[in-house]
Amino acid sequence: MIFKEDIAMTTAELLLKIKAVKLSPKDLFTWASGIKSPIYTDNRVTLSYHDIRTFIRQNFVSAIEQNKWEPELIVGVATGGIPQGALVAQELGLPFAYVRSSKKEHGLTNQIEGEVRSGQRAVIIEDLISTGSSSLGAVSALKNAGCQVKGMLAIFTYNLSIAKASFQNENCPLVTLTDYDYLINKALEISYISEEDMAILREFKTRLENK
Repeated sequence: MIFKEDIAMTTAELLLKIKAVKLSPKDLFTWASGIKSPIYTDNRVTLSYHDIRTFIRQNFVSAIEQNKWEPELIVGVATGGIPQGALVAQELGLPFAYVRSSKKEHGLTNQIEGEVRSGQRAVIIEDLISTGSSSLGAVSALKNAGCQVKGMLAIFTYNLSIAKASFQNENCPLVTLTDYDYLINKALEISYISEEDMAILREFKTRLENK
């Protein structure tokens, strides 16, 4: 679910402006999965811009308040959700923890870092949602620790059907500041891409859905 339409368009424009999201329909990027993609997303770039990271933090906080989640704990998903989550926790005066993709193989072998208590209401912060599998791994880890996961916030989502179904099955509300469709529409509006590029980007989304 998009937080607010105007925020979605503004977020999309900001991500394009600082090249946190890069669109290159004719010179494709290679994702870690090997997929050839016309889009590359690195929302960690937002942390280098005070005004933009403040905008993201404030809208995350507003989304938490609007949804009446009343968290007792903010949790970041490693790695991109850690700094964003810490900023939100600081703003709300709440404890912070983060979840690794898997347990450490040494020391205490923790997957969750930080103090987490059974029964705590937790809100999870992510930077990017694709299929949702790694993000929902954090949800499972927190539920196994006894937390009540009230929802997850993310800057950007590809808005894939598989992710929407997975979050619904996990009974975890997902709220994002913007998504793929808002992003490419804003890119066309500000002449970042052409109509021809737009067709390529839409076709790529269709191929992602069918994988």
